[in-house]
Amino acid sequence: MAAEVLAAGGVRVDLFDAMPSVGRKFLLAGKGGLNLTHSEALDGFLGRYGARRVAVEALLQSFGPQALRAWAQGLGVGTFVGSSGRVFPSDLKAAPLLRAWLHRLRVAGVRFHMRHRWTGWREGAAAVGEAPQTLRFDTPHGEIDASADAVVLALGGGSWARLGSDGAWAPWLMAKGVDVAPLQPSNCGFEVARVGADVGGEVGANISADGTLQPGWTEYFRSRFAGHPMKTVALAMQAPDGRALSQAGEFVITQWGVEGSLVYALSAPVRDVIARDGHATVHIDLQPGRTAEFVRDEVARPRGSRSLATHLKSRLGLDGVKAALLHELLPREVIADAARLAAAIKALPLTLVAARPIDEAISTAGGVRFEALDDALMLRELPGVFCAGEMLDWEAPTGGYLLTACFASGAAAGAGALRWVTSDRD
Repeated sequence: MAAEVLAAGGVRVDLFDAMPSVGRKFLLAGKGGLNLTHSEALDGFLGRYGARRVAVEALLQSFGPQALRAWAQGLGVGTFVGSSGRVFPSDLKAAPLLRAWLHRLRVAGVRFHMRHRWTGWREGAAAVGEAPQTLRFDTPHGEIDASADAVVLALGGGSWARLGSDGAWAPWLMAKGVDVAPLQPSNCGFEVARVGADVGGEVGANISADGTLQPGWTEYFRSRFAGHPMKTVALAMQAPDGRALSQAGEFVITQWGVEGSLVYALSAPVRDVIARDGHATVHIDLQPGRTAEFVRDEVARPRGSRSLATHLKSRLGLDGVKAALLHELLPREVIADAARLAAAIKALPLTLVAARPIDEAISTAGGVRFEALDDALMLRELPGVFCAGEMLDWEAPTGGYLLTACFASGAAAGAGALRWVTSDRD
């Protein structure tokens, strides 16, 4: 996106990418239909960026959700709003949009250099912030230098390293005095605590005495239900600032714990509570469409000779993975007590002890702090160097918010770099 803005401004643009082809993470996003953006009202949309709302809002004022849809239309790709409010290309594919985009960039004169991995600046060259700068790249043919009057870094966060975003850039910028927040997993899965584990201990609750990571689920539950979706449920928790958070949706049971859209929506507060307390407890409402009183009365109805499993299935539709999860997490004495069981069905406590590794995450939090950038996304410590995308210190849930802010920041960084190279700075 930065290259498009720069090329439209009439300057020569060279785009370097470490991978054999560009847009690999973009294509990966397309596996789910390419959720480009979201149709919700702007105030709610901006609220998805949490503590970085003000910084991201400044970017979206120039290139927001509607501008993104118009941009796609300009490439010959229409969009539609799904039932959840998410916006997708009409054909639910990323490849046609990427092909049209790359064609337009090449026609505009953008030159692409594949398998060029940036490794920093050449020592002894003009100081960073002076023109021209000399950058170093590792290529299949050895190390090369490339000079530029301005540089836009769009190096990604730390998730899906095999697609190019490995976070290797962070120490290089920090060595130049740039303030970089540590990269952390976002929109990620979490590991559950082992039943009976001391989650308050200093050692991780799922780490055995020999240092081996142990799955939290029992072998019985894991072997039968890993991969099963938990549909039509709600999650609730207390955020680090004391706010009560609750959201309905679905998630998936994994070998290690839980993941999926509903878990991702709460991943930031869950991660922050774990960092503070060593664990976080979320409560699962297995019957979000029914009141606690209704559930209590149905569980308490006489069941005669029927088993509890048959009773819960016939009265509340609870069976399969939901029923199994009750038995996995609740002591026998709670299962046997109708009142306590009914309360647990509406608020089943699940203790989470760790985020899954950063490379499994959909996105990352942390990165170059906005305080290290000016309004044009230029690094204050490195004049002439701009940053964009997921390498900036912001995060948002899935739902089109990630791509929208990446596009907007790319456009902003490109505009800033264009002003830098075309203005008279004397």
